[in-house]
Amino acid sequence: MSNFLVLVCKGLESNIYCLRSIKDSLEDPFMYLSSWNFDNLTEGFICKFTGIDCWHPDENKVLNIHLSDMALKGPFPRGIENCTYLTGLDLSSNELFGTIPSDISRLIPKITALDLSSNNFNGEIPTTIANLSYLNILHLDSNQLTGQIPAGNWPPGSHQEFKFCKQSLVRASAKIQNLQISADIYANNPELCGGPLPPCKTHKKNINHQAFFNRNAFFISGFAVGWSLSTVIVFALALFYLPVIPLLKKIVSIRSSRRRKRTKKRNNQVLVQRTQSPTTKITSEVSKSHRTVDLFWFPLFIFDSQISKLEKLVTRMSFTELTNATDNFSEDNIIGSGQMGTMYKALLRNGWSLAIKRFYNSSQCSKSEEHFVSEIMTLGRLRHCNLVPLIGFCYETNDILLVYKYMSNGNLYDWLHPPEGDEPKIMNWPVRVKIAVGLARGLAWLHHHSTKFQVFHHNVSSKCILLDQNFEPKISNFGGAKFINANESASGWSFSMNGELLELGFDKNDVYSFGVVLLELITGKERSKVTDDSASCDNTLIGLGFDDEIFQLLSIACKCVQPFAEQRPTMLQVYQTMRAIGERHGLVDDSGTWKQTEIATASERNVEITELI
Repeated sequence: MSNFLVLVCKGLESNIYCLRSIKDSLEDPFMYLSSWNFDNLTEGFICKFTGIDCWHPDENKVLNIHLSDMALKGPFPRGIENCTYLTGLDLSSNELFGTIPSDISRLIPKITALDLSSNNFNGEIPTTIANLSYLNILHLDSNQLTGQIPAGNWPPGSHQEFKFCKQSLVRASAKIQNLQISADIYANNPELCGGPLPPCKTHKKNINHQAFFNRNAFFISGFAVGWSLSTVIVFALALFYLPVIPLLKKIVSIRSSRRRKRTKKRNNQVLVQRTQSPTTKITSEVSKSHRTVDLFWFPLFIFDSQISKLEKLVTRMSFTELTNATDNFSEDNIIGSGQMGTMYKALLRNGWSLAIKRFYNSSQCSKSEEHFVSEIMTLGRLRHCNLVPLIGFCYETNDILLVYKYMSNGNLYDWLHPPEGDEPKIMNWPVRVKIAVGLARGLAWLHHHSTKFQVFHHNVSSKCILLDQNFEPKISNFGGAKFINANESASGWSFSMNGELLELGFDKNDVYSFGVVLLELITGKERSKVTDDSASCDNTLIGLGFDDEIFQLLSIACKCVQPFAEQRPTMLQVYQTMRAIGERHGLVDDSGTWKQTEIATASERNVEITELI
């Protein structure tokens, strides 16, 4: 069983090999990749590398690679094929040479944004590039490419950005389909004509509109740098009255221009930040370039009208009452802490136990307000036996709090991986099955219970699975949740996402994370160690008559962690497969699984608070 686990679930290690091969194949004269140290094998260590975005900060799974303007030299790094989850690649403004690989569609099949502009690539554009099914952004401009723009069924879309300008291209095939042609795409190709192209026009000054690497939607739309002052003022006034979440935003735009001996562009960058305590100084180092820094302040906050809309979903509670219940947020009552805030155990006068999340100040954590609202928009309107019950919230000038039902058995991570030196906790197989089936049931319900409001957690791990007194799993931490086809007209916030992202396997991210948790339950190992040679079945489970069930769940887990999204089952299929195992232990009760009310008002929740607590 150990060998089977290692052979099937080896996907995460390939990402490490991918980055190692990229570093080894490229000359790095300015040591930008010096932070790529592969001696550290802790979970998620590659996510801290320069230019690397991961799907999850604690998981070695690369989402985007952004190595622009680093003076890197060498051919296209073929080892990138080992980054099997990659959706964005930016190698622009370097000194890469040679031809673009003819099998590029095999090397990066899931790519949505590809920028190879301002390099020294030569030869023809490979015909297989038109086979990148999810491609929305393609920049090949400012190279030395020749020949024709390949024929083929280019991926359709209304927001494509394809650039082939500043080349020696001579012909565009008449067989090009779906590609939206404009003069800017092929400008400064004096001999390019034919196919669907209009007559060549004089090249106009190119403004760089980068659109790369959003963690929530795989790529973002770039800002056009150099707006006129009047436009900025209108934009600021418009933002002031929009019902948005953050308390404060500052936008710093940096415009850089550099004289280069060869034709080479420099990326215009826009830095968007938020803070509750704005500073009045900003320092910018200037080296062989002219840099202009424009600083604009947009005071944005949650209006009382928005708070009243949140109150329709969840009860607003008294800050004084919560302060008293935690002994003025005493350190003795801290039961956990995370990136967003600290969790306290609270005891009300009537003896009820609650868990209170006190968010860090916005100056410490810029996403506190977003997380706060996202939790309410999810747990405030959805009720299910495998979701942690949200009891109320508190919003004051300097404090943001969420109040949950207290879970006496803590979280799954602490049970499976107790701190070093602590006595190991024993969790028998029926309890592990109960947790696995309950987690599958909860995720399947979030994904499939309604076409009007689908929720994808996007951050499932053993740390966010809470356990009540009966070890029933409760999914928590919905601050990064994604919503599909959400009707937010009644709430004032729009969290809906483009349904086309489902085609990218966006909904399968939860499936993958579920598979990892299932492997943790089977092996007793942490996420980073489930592919180690030592990652066999937990010794405490062997020889107790559950071998067949363990093998069945192991098979399900390995299907969930397949490298490509389309190879993974849906959460509904996973749950339906696991029900039979759960029924053997008398654990499955679907009486309310698919019939939960979709929207729960605060008044309805008040009636149930006594039962919940």
